[in-house]
Amino acid sequence: MNISRNFYALLISWLIFSHAPLNAADLVDIYREALDQDAQYAAARAEHKAAQEKIPQGRAGLLPNLTLSGVRKRQLINPGGSPEVALNRGGLVIQAVQPLFRMQNFIAYEQSKIQVMQADSQFIIASQNLILRVAQAYFDVLIAQFDVRVEEDQKRAIERQLKQAKANFEAGNSTMVDTKEAQARFDLSVSRLIVARNVLEISKRKLQKITGRYPSIIARLHENHDTNSFVLKYANMNDWLAVAEQNSLTVRVQQLVLEMAEHEVKRARAGHYPTLDLVALYSNQKGVGGTFTGRGIDLTSKEIGLQLNIPLFSGFAVQSRVREAMATEEKVRHDLKNTYRDAELNVSQEFLNFTNGRALVKAQIEAVRSSQSQLESTKLGQEVGVRTEVNVLNAQGLHSLARRDLSRAYYNLLMSRLRLEAAAGELDEEDLVQINKVLQ
Repeated sequence: MNISRNFYALLISWLIFSHAPLNAADLVDIYREALDQDAQYAAARAEHKAAQEKIPQGRAGLLPNLTLSGVRKRQLINPGGSPEVALNRGGLVIQAVQPLFRMQNFIAYEQSKIQVMQADSQFIIASQNLILRVAQAYFDVLIAQFDVRVEEDQKRAIERQLKQAKANFEAGNSTMVDTKEAQARFDLSVSRLIVARNVLEISKRKLQKITGRYPSIIARLHENHDTNSFVLKYANMNDWLAVAEQNSLTVRVQQLVLEMAEHEVKRARAGHYPTLDLVALYSNQKGVGGTFTGRGIDLTSKEIGLQLNIPLFSGFAVQSRVREAMATEEKVRHDLKNTYRDAELNVSQEFLNFTNGRALVKAQIEAVRSSQSQLESTKLGQEVGVRTEVNVLNAQGLHSLARRDLSRAYYNLLMSRLRLEAAAGELDEEDLVQINKVLQ
């Protein structure tokens, strides 16, 4: 009895789990997989890591420079009338130079700090770009899957209508025109299904490019379109513009480019400045003067002192570099102004896209309800004989089109929110998690 009871328990469990849907990859799953697998993001991460070395390189110009050089020679001398003499010559020189005043090196060190800050901002931009690319690719797959299901449903419905038209023709209840019309509808549905499946495959391949793995299971399209669950952080456009002015990463990067250009002008002008170094030298030479005397001597010397270099004239090269740096600075100032305007435009566009997109979703919801009501009325009319199968197919097509337009408007709304956050410099993983919760 116990064996039998256990057998049935195992059988029921197997039936439940074998028919349960597989866990579908949601938006956050795809994103976290992309963090490890996306080649574009990995390249940005490596570039950011490489940029961190700019500070040690810039600091090197302020630290001592130590060099060691040595030589070892064997020289054969044949003075006139005397036997050949072999001389062993060698030497060891150690020199240490500590810059005391090199304006160009000080400026280069400050520039290295700016370069690292610029790399930090660019890496954050790459991180936000990954979120946008993952969300867009994920939504494209969802919509493409939905389109395939719609076209499959349409094909099956039209196929039934074609079979009915052929049966009616054979029974003498319809003409050949009705059959050919049904055949044309069916052929068109087949071609539309082929196109939809091709779009789905391409969408999956685009997602594969980000994650490095072909997406076998993706969560189905969410059709519970609730616009009330989305509340922006800031209520009006002016607030978003003020936030973008402070936090926009593209503006921040361009500000750092301008700061680099200003330092480059100072660095060019530093070509007129003198340099002062502390120099220490130790030299140990063996076999010195043997070429003339036939017998070398050993010399050891130690030096320490200050070395001052004053540039007097370099063919107007310094003046030219200063003019070049000033012109570049002027160009970068205009680029910064243009970047400010682009940031304002992007924030304004995405804010309007979101607010108008929310209104569009509400309108599309009403369109879906109306098309559903029309479809039900047409089916009822067919049952009482005042509507035909063609009328029902047309109503089904309109309803499917309304559902598809609603889903696209909804996902465009989600993308507008993400792009608005990115334009204001506030997009992070938490925004993606919030959207993922709404989709579930």
